[in-house]
Amino acid sequence: MESQTFSVRLDIWLWAARFFKTRQLAKQAVDSGKVALNGAAGKPAKLIREGDTLRITRALEHFEVRVLALSEKRGPAAVAQSLYRESEASIAAREAAREQRRLTGGPAPHPEGRPDKRARRELQRINKGEGDALPPWFPK
Repeated sequence: MESQTFSVRLDIWLWAARFFKTRQLAKQAVDSGKVALNGAAGKPAKLIREGDTLRITRALEHFEVRVLALSEKRGPAAVAQSLYRESEASIAAREAAREQRRLTGGPAPHPEGRPDKRARRELQRINKGEGDALPPWFPK
């Protein structure tokens, strides 16, 4: 942990804190608006300081963290976790979302190959609302 500097670039800190695997992914997330610094959209080169609040969206997870320390180097996970503290509300929301995804299951299964002529017609009937159930060849 290097707290010698007063500020660190946002994309570098996100990479060092292990929110993203590469600095390029961190930069893309900031550019696309998936990272908010103190309630406002940030830029990858924006300098962050200790005490700043970040709202990070990564895939299906949303984090709200407070910056405790600064680092420009990516270290072990234990060191990376000491760079920030996640809010209790954020932890509870992520757990609730994880439980909801577990209860609803995964996405609908897809057939292994392209449908043949009969299967395409079955799908067209289902899409038009004429069929009630999935065709017998569709995996369950």
